Amino acid sequence: MKRRLLNEDHEMFRQQFRKFLNSEVVPYQEQWEKDGIVPREVWLKAGENGYLCPWLPEEYGGSGVDFLYSVVIIEEMAAIGNVGFAINLHNDIAVPYIWNFGTDEQKKKYLPGCCTGEYITAIAMSEANTGSDLQEIKTTAVKDGDYYILNGQKAFISNGILNNLAVVAAKTDTKIQPQYKGMSLFLVDDSCPGYKRGQQYEKMGFHSQDTAELIFEDCRVPKSNLLGGEEGKGFGMLAMELQQERLGIALEAVAHMNRMLAITKEYIHSRTAFGQPISAFQNTRFKMAEMYTTAEMCQVFIDRLIEEHVAGKNVDLETAMAKCFMCESVKTVADQCLQFFGGYGFMEEYPICRAYRDMRVLSIYGGTTEIMKEIISKAKLK
Repeated sequence: MKRRLLNEDHEMFRQQFRKFLNSEVVPYQEQWEKDGIVPREVWLKAGENGYLCPWLPEEYGGSGVDFLYSVVIIEEMAAIGNVGFAINLHNDIAVPYIWNFGTDEQKKKYLPGCCTGEYITAIAMSEANTGSDLQEIKTTAVKDGDYYILNGQKAFISNGILNNLAVVAAKTDTKIQPQYKGMSLFLVDDSCPGYKRGQQYEKMGFHSQDTAELIFEDCRVPKSNLLGGEEGKGFGMLAMELQQERLGIALEAVAHMNRMLAITKEYIHSRTAFGQPISAFQNTRFKMAEMYTTAEMCQVFIDRLIEEHVAGKNVDLETAMAKCFMCESVKTVADQCLQFFGGYGFMEEYPICRAYRDMRVLSIYGGTTEIMKEIISKAKLK
């Protein structure tokens, strides 16, 4: 089915961004996997070419374009199997907190650097014993004159090592009930004493993405870095940004699905068994037919949700549905595609092997499948 979501300008941007990736990312991905991190230089090059936060107004260093340019970036990153160079985390999850909730002072201070790559951002919400239930976080922020003193530890933070600007969730009031009313968000950068990196995790997949602990030990954050300048609004801010975050993850799942099908199609036509290509066997054809159907249905649904999102509509429920279904589907597709590769699918040199490992986390971060089902059932069964 022909997509109607993107126009000629978006497709021209796609071609430009694809050239950038082929030049600055594709040749180095293997080394980044071994290193466990993406070099800061590629972030600066992306900023120089206008690929960081292009949706921001020109006065802050962006191009003032729509979210559909982010859609193109997410799709093209998936098309090369990238998971380490976390542009979408920076562009569409972290920086929007500053744009949507930041004071004028905060925007002027940080947004230009977010466009150039001077600032690489992270979202510091999760803790070792607190994932989806964020109101249980233990990190605290106590006012001390012109500063807040942050103490706590965050876990599973993407861009954990590279970031020099994090949006950090902390409790400014530990006694208020319900607990979520005591949560605030802070902009913590490398100039804040007491902001430290902990261990970088060794992970099942996403090897080139620097996922790490963040530690705040009597970390002194200026009062002016309280996001939005008001305490107790953190949980509401998080809730308002979840639609775009989950939409992006679902889109990522669909784009990776399409890539894996393309890789597998090429392989099953070239690989022979019993004197014929394995694409000639009915089981292969039927399984591929099922996966292509799933991918097409997901594409149509995600495109519709993106259209509604760009129009400013509330599609929180539908986005939860998309993330739930698409992030489970991409794991199924990865498993079946790997099966067609046989023993070769188990070998690191084959991209389907890495894709299989990398896709496993999509149903976990940004809200687990189980949490998505809770959201859907509460809305539909009330």
